[in-house]
Amino acid sequence: MAKGLIPRAWVKKSFYFQARISFVRVKYLFLTWLTVLVGSWVLYVQYSAYTELCRGHECKNAICDKYRKGIIDGSACSSLCDKDTLYMSRCLSTLPNNQSKLGEQANLASLVSQILSVADGNKDGRVSLPEARSTWALLQMDEVLLGLLLQDRGHTPRLLGYCGDLYMTERVPYGPLYGLSLPWPLVSWVPNGVQRTMDQWFTPSWPRKAKISMGLLELVEDIFHGTYGSFLICDLAAEHFGYTDRHELRLTNARAVVPEDEFRRTMRVLKCETDADCVYGVDCQTSCDMSEKRCREEPVQPNLAKACSTLKDYLLRGAPSELREELERQLYACMALKGNAGQMNMEHSLILNNLKALLWRQISHTKDS
Repeated sequence: MAKGLIPRAWVKKSFYFQARISFVRVKYLFLTWLTVLVGSWVLYVQYSAYTELCRGHECKNAICDKYRKGIIDGSACSSLCDKDTLYMSRCLSTLPNNQSKLGEQANLASLVSQILSVADGNKDGRVSLPEARSTWALLQMDEVLLGLLLQDRGHTPRLLGYCGDLYMTERVPYGPLYGLSLPWPLVSWVPNGVQRTMDQWFTPSWPRKAKISMGLLELVEDIFHGTYGSFLICDLAAEHFGYTDRHELRLTNARAVVPEDEFRRTMRVLKCETDADCVYGVDCQTSCDMSEKRCREEPVQPNLAKACSTLKDYLLRGAPSELREELERQLYACMALKGNAGQMNMEHSLILNNLKALLWRQISHTKDS
């Protein structure tokens, strides 16, 4: 009887040993993968910071040279070039300049007054020729002009100063709008399940998400036939938005917003074979007139429908159980909106107001409201 037990015990022990080896191997492989992931991320961030700093140093030298020659001037020139109290660590815009055109409804008198106020960098009541040159260079960049138009309502980072075509805005501490922005070399390395788990780690609590979402809905409301015309949001990617310590939304890339008149002019001359040819940016699309082989001017989806599509997963994940069903119903009704934002009817306004009221009821009693 004893002899029969020995082989069985040996097999059991051998199986346990092999299982132990397999567990150690998997653990080792996971730790190795995690080390490579973190190491690659650190190297990428360090390299990006170094290359941006090098470009920033070259940019500073060129701008300060023009400032000292009296060619340009601005509210940040002295701090940047004389006092060395302005440190350039990161550049947010490296794309070529694009001049933005406002709609016919723009309040030009108010806009001119705002631009002159910004142009008077030293606040002496007049705009010198160097200040005028700097302001003109700034206005050739669409993100600066659109940022000025939207900052009164708190939708864009506040402009802090400028020198030539270099400008500084307030820091937006948190971004993107949701999830975790991984450097592109690491995107293919991280499995989708791990990515979703990491996104949840870096997502605010639900009441704070509701407040951030309210900011996006208010942005949509304010750019519809606002003071300076009507605009379309043609790229609602999360990386174009961030939020402050008080969980207030900020549009960090104003190039995602396009004047509606400019959109219509572009689509009017665009030839097409199918609807897929009638796309502006990422999220703005019209339909193709098959008889004329040209794109129509009318957007297929209004800003509100696109905003709700962006917010759906963001808001439903972690939503209170007693709210989830009603929130989901309103979001899907919002996403189903069709037609031109310029002809927004009662249905659009009703859905927007109901959604804002639903979110406000959930956050009005919190300290973040």
